[in-house]
Amino acid sequence: MTWNWQLPDWPNFTWDANRLRKAEEHFLVGSGTFAGTVKHLGAEDREQLTIEAIGTEAVTTSEIEGEILDRASVQSSIRRQLGLAADQRRVKPAEQGIAEMMVSLYRTFSDPLTDDMLFGWHTMLTNGRHDLKNLGRYRTGTEPMQVVSGALDSSKVHFEAPPSSKVPKEMARFVKWFNRTAPTGSDPLPALTRAGIAHMYFESIHPFEDGNGRIGRAISEKALAQSVGQPTLTAVASTILIRRKSYYAALEAANKGITLTPWLIWFAGIAIEAQRRTGAHIEFLLDKTRLLDRLRGQLNTRQEKGLLRMLREGPDGFKGGLSAGKYSTITGASPATVTRDLADLTEKGALIRTGERRHARYSIGIPLRVVQSVQIDKDGSLSEA
Repeated sequence: MTWNWQLPDWPNFTWDANRLRKAEEHFLVGSGTFAGTVKHLGAEDREQLTIEAIGTEAVTTSEIEGEILDRASVQSSIRRQLGLAADQRRVKPAEQGIAEMMVSLYRTFSDPLTDDMLFGWHTMLTNGRHDLKNLGRYRTGTEPMQVVSGALDSSKVHFEAPPSSKVPKEMARFVKWFNRTAPTGSDPLPALTRAGIAHMYFESIHPFEDGNGRIGRAISEKALAQSVGQPTLTAVASTILIRRKSYYAALEAANKGITLTPWLIWFAGIAIEAQRRTGAHIEFLLDKTRLLDRLRGQLNTRQEKGLLRMLREGPDGFKGGLSAGKYSTITGASPATVTRDLADLTEKGALIRTGERRHARYSIGIPLRVVQSVQIDKDGSLSEA
Protein backbone atom coordinates (compact mmCIF):
# COMPACT_ATOMS: atom_id res chain seq x y z
CA MET A 1 0.00 0.00 0.00
CA THR A 2 1.26 3.46 -0.94
CA TRP A 3 0.21 6.20 1.52
CA ASN A 4 -0.29 9.89 0.67
CA TRP A 5 3.03 11.02 2.21
CA GLN A 6 4.88 8.56 -0.07
CA LEU A 7 3.52 10.14 -3.27
CA PRO A 8 5.86 12.37 -5.34
CA ASP A 9 3.51 15.37 -5.14
CA TRP A 10 3.10 15.23 -1.35
CA PRO A 11 1.96 17.52 0.26
CA ASN A 12 0.67 19.50 -2.72
CA PHE A 13 -2.99 18.67 -2.12
CA THR A 14 -5.57 19.33 -4.80
CA TRP A 15 -9.34 19.89 -4.57
CA ASP A 16 -12.30 21.27 -6.49
CA ALA A 17 -12.88 24.73 -5.00
CA ASN A 18 -16.14 25.16 -6.96
CA ARG A 19 -17.72 22.21 -5.14
CA LEU A 20 -17.02 23.98 -1.84
CA ARG A 21 -17.85 27.59 -2.73
CA LYS A 22 -21.49 27.56 -1.55
CA ALA A 23 -20.59 25.70 1.62
CA GLU A 24 -17.90 28.28 2.41
CA GLU A 25 -20.38 31.12 1.91
CA HIS A 26 -22.99 29.35 4.01
CA PHE A 27 -20.53 28.85 6.88
CA LEU A 28 -19.44 32.50 6.93
CA VAL A 29 -23.04 33.74 6.87
CA GLY A 30 -23.83 31.31 9.68
CA SER A 31 -20.86 32.61 11.67
CA GLY A 32 -22.18 36.16 11.39
CA THR A 33 -25.64 35.04 12.50
CA PHE A 34 -24.07 33.13 15.39
CA ALA A 35 -22.14 36.20 16.57
CA GLY A 36 -25.26 38.37 16.36
CA THR A 37 -27.39 35.90 18.29
CA VAL A 38 -24.84 35.50 21.08
CA LYS A 39 -25.06 39.24 21.72
CA HIS A 40 -28.69 38.76 22.81
CA LEU A 41 -27.67 36.39 25.59
CA GLY A 42 -27.31 37.69 29.11
CA ALA A 43 -23.94 37.49 30.84
CA GLU A 44 -24.91 34.34 32.77
CA ASP A 45 -26.10 32.55 29.64
CA ARG A 46 -22.97 33.58 27.69
CA GLU A 47 -20.88 32.13 30.49
CA GLN A 48 -22.97 28.95 30.48
CA LEU A 49 -22.64 28.64 26.70
CA THR A 50 -18.86 29.02 26.85
CA ILE A 51 -18.44 26.46 29.63
CA GLU A 52 -20.82 23.96 28.04
CA ALA A 53 -19.36 24.37 24.54
CA ILE A 54 -15.73 23.97 25.64
CA GLY A 55 -16.64 21.16 28.03
CA THR A 56 -18.70 19.26 25.48
CA GLU A 57 -15.94 19.44 22.89
CA ALA A 58 -13.42 18.26 25.48
CA VAL A 59 -15.55 15.28 26.47
CA THR A 60 -16.61 14.29 22.94
CA THR A 61 -13.18 14.64 21.31
CA SER A 62 -11.97 12.18 23.96
CA GLU A 63 -14.94 9.87 23.46
CA ILE A 64 -14.14 9.64 19.73
CA GLU A 65 -10.91 7.95 20.84
CA GLY A 66 -12.79 5.65 23.22
CA GLU A 67 -11.95 7.57 26.42
CA ILE A 68 -15.01 8.35 28.58
CA LEU A 69 -14.58 11.35 30.88
CA ASP A 70 -16.78 12.85 33.58
CA ARG A 71 -18.49 15.90 32.08
CA ALA A 72 -19.06 17.67 35.41
CA SER A 73 -15.40 17.31 36.38
CA VAL A 74 -14.24 18.64 33.00
CA GLN A 75 -16.57 21.65 33.29
CA SER A 76 -15.43 22.29 36.86
CA SER A 77 -11.82 22.36 35.67
CA ILE A 78 -12.69 24.71 32.80
CA ARG A 79 -14.47 27.11 35.17
CA ARG A 80 -11.41 27.27 37.44
CA GLN A 81 -9.05 27.91 34.54
CA LEU A 82 -11.27 30.73 33.28
CA GLY A 83 -11.32 32.29 36.75
CA LEU A 84 -15.00 31.53 37.33
CA ALA A 85 -16.68 30.15 40.45
CA ALA A 86 -16.37 26.36 40.56
CA ASP A 87 -17.01 23.54 42.97
CA GLN A 88 -14.15 21.83 44.76
CA ARG A 89 -14.59 18.41 43.21
CA ARG A 90 -11.50 16.32 42.62
CA VAL A 91 -10.58 16.25 38.93
CA LYS A 92 -8.62 13.34 37.48
CA PRO A 93 -5.48 14.02 35.38
CA ALA A 94 -7.11 13.07 32.05
CA GLU A 95 -10.05 15.41 32.65
CA GLN A 96 -7.77 18.19 33.87
CA GLY A 97 -5.49 17.78 30.86
CA ILE A 98 -8.11 17.91 28.11
CA ALA A 99 -9.80 20.84 29.87
CA GLU A 100 -6.50 22.75 29.94
CA MET A 101 -5.89 22.04 26.25
CA MET A 102 -9.35 23.22 25.20
CA VAL A 103 -9.10 26.41 27.30
CA SER A 104 -5.69 27.09 25.75
CA LEU A 105 -7.24 26.64 22.30
CA TYR A 106 -10.07 29.05 23.26
CA ARG A 107 -7.69 31.72 24.57
CA THR A 108 -4.99 31.53 21.89
CA PHE A 109 -7.07 30.86 18.77
CA SER A 110 -5.65 33.92 16.98
CA ASP A 111 -2.00 33.16 17.77
CA PRO A 112 0.18 31.57 15.07
CA LEU A 113 0.67 27.84 15.36
CA THR A 114 4.09 26.81 16.71
CA ASP A 115 5.87 23.64 17.76
CA ASP A 116 5.85 24.90 21.34
CA MET A 117 2.08 25.36 21.24
CA LEU A 118 1.64 21.79 20.03
CA PHE A 119 4.10 20.48 22.61
CA GLY A 120 2.17 22.34 25.32
CA TRP A 121 -1.12 20.83 24.17
CA HIS A 122 0.42 17.36 24.13
CA THR A 123 1.82 17.83 27.65
CA MET A 124 -1.62 18.86 28.88
CA LEU A 125 -3.35 16.04 27.04
CA THR A 126 -1.02 13.36 28.41
CA ASN A 127 -1.27 14.64 31.99
CA GLY A 128 -0.79 11.68 34.35
CA ARG A 129 0.33 9.25 31.63
CA HIS A 130 3.25 6.96 32.48
CA ASP A 131 3.03 4.64 29.50
CA LEU A 132 4.44 7.03 26.90
CA LYS A 133 8.10 7.65 26.09
CA ASN A 134 7.63 11.01 24.37
CA LEU A 135 5.63 13.54 26.39
CA GLY A 136 5.40 17.08 25.05
CA ARG A 137 7.55 16.32 22.02
CA TYR A 138 7.30 14.58 18.66
CA ARG A 139 7.59 10.81 18.59
CA THR A 140 10.90 9.00 18.28
CA GLY A 141 11.79 5.36 17.76
CA THR A 142 12.10 3.05 14.79
CA GLU A 143 8.86 1.09 14.90
CA PRO A 144 6.19 2.09 12.32
CA MET A 145 3.43 4.42 13.55
CA GLN A 146 0.29 2.62 12.38
CA VAL A 147 -3.44 2.96 12.87
CA VAL A 148 -4.60 -0.63 13.34
CA SER A 149 -7.84 -2.40 14.22
CA GLY A 150 -8.80 -6.00 14.90
CA ALA A 151 -7.16 -8.86 16.80
CA LEU A 152 -3.38 -9.30 16.69
CA ASP A 153 -3.60 -12.33 14.43
CA SER A 154 -6.02 -10.70 11.99
CA SER A 155 -5.34 -6.97 12.34
CA LYS A 156 -5.98 -4.44 9.59
CA VAL A 157 -3.64 -1.50 8.98
CA HIS A 158 -5.77 1.54 8.16
CA PHE A 159 -2.83 3.91 7.85
CA GLU A 160 0.92 4.08 8.35
CA ALA A 161 2.51 7.46 9.09
CA PRO A 162 5.97 8.72 8.04
CA PRO A 163 8.93 7.37 10.02
CA SER A 164 9.78 9.27 13.21
CA SER A 165 13.02 10.50 11.63
CA LYS A 166 10.99 12.49 9.10
CA VAL A 167 8.54 14.03 11.56
CA PRO A 168 10.48 17.22 12.50
CA LYS A 169 10.91 18.19 8.85
CA GLU A 170 7.29 17.31 8.00
CA MET A 171 5.97 19.29 10.98
CA ALA A 172 8.12 22.32 10.15
CA ARG A 173 6.53 22.32 6.69
CA PHE A 174 3.04 21.79 8.16
CA VAL A 175 3.35 24.65 10.68
CA LYS A 176 4.64 26.96 7.95
CA TRP A 177 1.71 25.96 5.70
CA PHE A 178 -0.86 26.52 8.48
CA ASN A 179 0.36 30.04 9.26
CA ARG A 180 0.82 30.94 5.59
CA THR A 181 -2.78 29.96 4.76
CA ALA A 182 -4.30 31.89 7.71
CA PRO A 183 -6.60 34.86 6.95
CA THR A 184 -3.66 37.22 7.60
CA GLY A 185 -1.10 34.96 5.91
CA SER A 186 0.51 35.31 2.51
CA ASP A 187 -1.67 32.62 0.91
CA PRO A 188 -5.04 32.58 2.74
CA LEU A 189 -7.53 29.78 2.18
CA PRO A 190 -11.29 29.72 2.80
CA ALA A 191 -12.40 28.64 6.28
CA LEU A 192 -13.73 25.12 5.68
CA THR A 193 -11.08 24.27 3.11
CA ARG A 194 -8.21 25.28 5.39
CA ALA A 195 -9.67 23.58 8.47
CA GLY A 196 -10.33 20.36 6.57
CA ILE A 197 -6.90 20.24 4.96
CA ALA A 198 -5.22 21.09 8.28
CA HIS A 199 -6.88 18.17 10.01
CA MET A 200 -6.07 15.70 7.24
CA TYR A 201 -2.50 17.00 6.78
CA PHE A 202 -1.73 16.75 10.51
CA GLU A 203 -3.27 13.29 10.84
CA SER A 204 -1.22 12.10 7.87
CA ILE A 205 1.99 13.05 9.69
CA HIS A 206 0.73 11.66 13.02
CA PRO A 207 3.60 13.37 14.83
CA PHE A 208 2.88 12.32 18.43
CA GLU A 209 3.08 8.98 20.15
CA ASP A 210 -0.57 9.39 21.20
CA GLY A 211 -3.24 12.10 21.11
CA ASN A 212 -3.00 12.91 17.39
CA GLY A 213 -6.76 12.75 16.81
CA ARG A 214 -7.60 15.17 19.62
CA ILE A 215 -4.85 17.61 18.67
CA GLY A 216 -5.77 17.33 14.98
CA ARG A 217 -9.39 18.26 15.73
CA ALA A 218 -8.17 21.14 17.91
CA ILE A 219 -6.10 22.43 14.98
CA SER A 220 -9.16 22.37 12.72
CA GLU A 221 -11.12 24.29 15.39
CA LYS A 222 -8.30 26.83 15.53
CA ALA A 223 -8.44 27.26 11.77
CA LEU A 224 -12.21 27.86 11.84
CA ALA A 225 -11.88 30.34 14.71
CA GLN A 226 -9.16 32.30 12.91
CA SER A 227 -11.33 32.51 9.81
CA VAL A 228 -14.25 34.13 11.66
CA GLY A 229 -12.09 36.21 14.01
CA GLN A 230 -13.37 34.77 17.29
CA PRO A 231 -13.61 31.46 19.16
CA THR A 232 -16.23 29.57 17.19
CA LEU A 233 -17.56 27.36 20.01
CA THR A 234 -18.68 25.17 17.12
CA ALA A 235 -19.57 21.60 18.12
CA VAL A 236 -17.25 19.94 15.59
CA ALA A 237 -16.09 17.08 17.83
CA SER A 238 -19.65 16.50 19.09
CA THR A 239 -20.88 16.18 15.53
CA ILE A 240 -17.98 13.97 14.47
CA LEU A 241 -18.80 11.67 17.39
CA ILE A 242 -22.33 11.24 16.02
CA ARG A 243 -20.83 10.46 12.58
CA ARG A 244 -17.80 8.59 13.93
CA LYS A 245 -18.02 5.62 11.56
CA SER A 246 -18.13 7.81 8.44
CA TYR A 247 -15.40 10.03 9.95
CA TYR A 248 -12.91 7.19 10.13
CA ALA A 249 -13.94 5.96 6.68
CA ALA A 250 -13.42 9.42 5.18
CA LEU A 251 -10.03 9.78 6.87
CA GLU A 252 -8.88 6.37 5.69
CA ALA A 253 -9.88 7.10 2.10
CA ALA A 254 -8.12 10.46 2.12
CA ASN A 255 -4.92 8.94 3.50
CA LYS A 256 -4.32 7.19 0.18
CA GLY A 257 -4.03 10.21 -2.11
CA ILE A 258 -3.54 13.96 -2.35
CA THR A 259 -6.86 14.77 -4.06
CA LEU A 260 -8.96 15.88 -1.10
CA THR A 261 -12.30 16.90 -2.64
CA PRO A 262 -14.33 14.00 -1.15
CA TRP A 263 -12.78 14.53 2.29
CA LEU A 264 -13.32 18.31 2.20
CA ILE A 265 -16.94 17.88 1.13
CA TRP A 266 -17.48 15.50 4.06
CA PHE A 267 -15.72 17.84 6.49
CA ALA A 268 -17.62 20.91 5.26
CA GLY A 269 -20.94 19.13 5.83
CA ILE A 270 -19.85 18.23 9.38
CA ALA A 271 -18.72 21.79 10.15
CA ILE A 272 -21.98 23.31 8.94
CA GLU A 273 -24.02 20.74 10.87
CA ALA A 274 -21.92 21.52 13.95
CA GLN A 275 -22.53 25.23 13.49
CA ARG A 276 -26.26 24.59 13.34
CA ARG A 277 -26.11 22.49 16.51
CA THR A 278 -24.43 25.34 18.33
CA GLY A 279 -27.04 27.74 16.96
CA ALA A 280 -29.81 25.48 18.25
CA HIS A 281 -28.19 25.53 21.67
CA ILE A 282 -28.11 29.32 21.67
CA GLU A 283 -31.79 29.43 20.71
CA PHE A 284 -32.49 27.09 23.63
CA LEU A 285 -30.75 29.51 26.00
CA LEU A 286 -32.81 32.40 24.63
CA ASP A 287 -36.01 30.36 24.97
CA LYS A 288 -34.98 29.47 28.52
CA THR A 289 -34.69 33.15 29.41
CA ARG A 290 -38.11 33.88 27.91
CA LEU A 291 -39.66 30.97 29.81
CA LEU A 292 -38.19 32.04 33.15
CA ASP A 293 -39.24 35.65 32.54
CA ARG A 294 -42.81 34.54 31.82
CA LEU A 295 -42.97 32.38 34.94
CA ARG A 296 -41.33 34.88 37.29
CA GLY A 297 -43.32 35.10 40.54
CA GLN A 298 -45.63 32.20 39.58
CA LEU A 299 -43.61 29.27 40.96
CA ASN A 300 -42.87 28.07 44.46
CA THR A 301 -39.31 27.41 45.66
CA ARG A 302 -39.50 23.69 44.89
CA GLN A 303 -40.75 24.27 41.35
CA GLU A 304 -38.03 26.83 40.65
CA LYS A 305 -35.36 24.41 41.90
CA GLY A 306 -36.70 21.52 39.82
CA LEU A 307 -37.12 23.60 36.67
CA LEU A 308 -33.66 25.16 36.91
CA ARG A 309 -32.15 21.71 37.45
CA MET A 310 -33.81 20.46 34.27
CA LEU A 311 -32.72 23.50 32.29
CA ARG A 312 -29.10 22.85 33.25
CA GLU A 313 -29.32 19.60 31.27
CA GLY A 314 -29.64 21.63 28.06
CA PRO A 315 -31.91 21.01 25.06
CA ASP A 316 -31.95 17.22 25.48
CA GLY A 317 -33.01 17.35 29.14
CA PHE A 318 -32.85 14.31 31.40
CA LYS A 319 -32.32 11.02 29.64
CA GLY A 320 -35.74 9.37 29.56
CA GLY A 321 -37.43 12.54 30.81
CA LEU A 322 -38.16 13.86 34.29
CA SER A 323 -40.11 11.40 36.46
CA ALA A 324 -41.97 12.05 39.69
CA GLY A 325 -39.20 10.15 41.48
CA LYS A 326 -36.46 12.39 40.02
CA TYR A 327 -38.43 15.50 40.93
CA SER A 328 -38.78 14.22 44.51
CA THR A 329 -35.03 13.57 44.69
CA ILE A 330 -34.24 17.09 43.43
CA THR A 331 -36.71 18.92 45.65
CA GLY A 332 -37.25 16.60 48.62
CA ALA A 333 -41.03 16.89 48.16
CA SER A 334 -43.53 14.25 49.29
CA PRO A 335 -45.43 12.18 46.66
CA ALA A 336 -48.60 14.27 47.06
CA THR A 337 -46.67 17.53 46.73
CA VAL A 338 -44.78 16.19 43.71
CA THR A 339 -48.08 15.43 41.97
CA ARG A 340 -49.40 18.97 42.62
CA ASP A 341 -46.15 20.68 41.60
CA LEU A 342 -45.80 18.76 38.34
CA ALA A 343 -49.45 19.26 37.42
CA ASP A 344 -49.09 23.00 38.01
CA LEU A 345 -45.86 23.22 35.99
CA THR A 346 -47.59 21.38 33.15
CA GLU A 347 -50.61 23.67 33.26
CA LYS A 348 -48.35 26.73 33.12
CA GLY A 349 -46.54 25.32 30.07
CA ALA A 350 -43.21 24.97 31.87
CA LEU A 351 -43.27 21.20 31.34
CA ILE A 352 -44.79 18.88 28.77
CA ARG A 353 -46.10 15.54 30.02
CA THR A 354 -46.15 12.24 28.14
CA GLY A 355 -47.53 8.98 29.54
CA GLU A 356 -49.83 8.44 32.50
CA ARG A 357 -49.47 7.72 36.20
CA ARG A 358 -46.20 5.94 37.06
CA HIS A 359 -45.19 6.04 33.38
CA ALA A 360 -45.59 9.82 33.17
CA ARG A 361 -42.47 11.69 32.04
CA TYR A 362 -41.90 15.42 31.71
CA SER A 363 -39.79 17.49 29.32
CA ILE A 364 -39.09 21.23 29.22
CA GLY A 365 -41.76 23.29 27.49
CA ILE A 366 -39.29 24.68 24.95
CA PRO A 367 -39.41 23.73 21.24
CA LEU A 368 -36.83 21.07 20.37
CA ARG A 369 -34.85 22.11 17.29
CA VAL A 370 -33.76 19.00 15.42
CA VAL A 371 -30.55 19.42 13.39
CA GLN A 372 -30.19 17.14 10.37
CA SER A 373 -26.95 16.05 8.74
CA VAL A 374 -25.80 18.29 5.90
CA GLN A 375 -25.04 16.98 2.43
CA ILE A 376 -23.18 18.86 -0.30
CA ASP A 377 -24.53 17.91 -3.70
CA LYS A 378 -22.58 17.57 -6.96
CA ASP A 379 -23.38 21.16 -7.97
CA GLY A 380 -22.14 22.42 -4.59
CA SER A 381 -25.59 23.18 -3.19
CA LEU A 382 -26.51 22.15 0.35
CA SER A 383 -29.30 19.80 1.37
CA GLU A 384 -30.32 17.93 4.52
CA ALA A 385 -29.79 14.19 4.47
